[in-house]
Amino acid sequence: MTVWICRTCAVEHADTAEPPEVCAICADERQWVPAEGQQWTTMAELRTADRKMAVEEVEPGLFGITVAPRVGIGQRALLVRTGAGNLLWDPTGYLDDDGVRRVRELGRVLAIAASHPHMFGAQVEWSRALGGVPVLVNAADARWVARPDGAIEPWSGTHEVAPGLTLHQLGGHFPGSAVALWADGADGAGVVLSGDTVFPNPDRKSVGFMRSYPNLVPLSGAVAGRLARDLEALAFDRLYGNFGGVVPSDARAVVRRSADRHAAWVRGDHDDET
Repeated sequence: MTVWICRTCAVEHADTAEPPEVCAICADERQWVPAEGQQWTTMAELRTADRKMAVEEVEPGLFGITVAPRVGIGQRALLVRTGAGNLLWDPTGYLDDDGVRRVRELGRVLAIAASHPHMFGAQVEWSRALGGVPVLVNAADARWVARPDGAIEPWSGTHEVAPGLTLHQLGGHFPGSAVALWADGADGAGVVLSGDTVFPNPDRKSVGFMRSYPNLVPLSGAVAGRLARDLEALAFDRLYGNFGGVVPSDARAVVRRSADRHAAWVRGDHDDET
């Protein structure tokens, strides 16, 4: 039997003799299937390439994990360290012995969690490599789990991973889309790991609110406003996305301004400028 990995999104699928006909995550309107059709790979095949994992400090207590050449969507996973243990956020779709060793050297991983299904990656494989740690999947998005496993634990609303480190379900991009709040980040001012629940833009002073990023389908102004209100209830100054983007400071205010701008444009307030 084989654990299949979608080449487009790098989400792992169940052990089967033959690969599925299609990756449901990529067939959804928020993602895409290549013009040449569904393509699959395996961890063993990926490991035959000249592929390496990098684990690099982003700020004190926060580490980025990347894979080159990239696998699937190519997200940067983030590892948060706390005195009680660590969280692996938005896990990559590839891992190897050296990468796992380096993650273990940073301390015990308490749990693995993804901001939304596009970021599930090789979450079960990571769990097994780290000793069977829980994989936290928001209950609203549980139907997208393509590799069921006993390590998967549903959650909803708010979930404390460790003191000062909590998951918050916001919805939007997916009903279970979530962020992680790390209270000690940014020298105690607070950090939000947003995945692309809200997406830090290249200008570093605005964020985006989308149902589909690759297919450019926006969320409504009302939903953008709701996400901003829910984030305003959290104490944080910095925000990290899942591809290396960051709002380095004043991120709560940036989210509010961005939501107001988004709502104004989708409402038609600026149609005279088009």
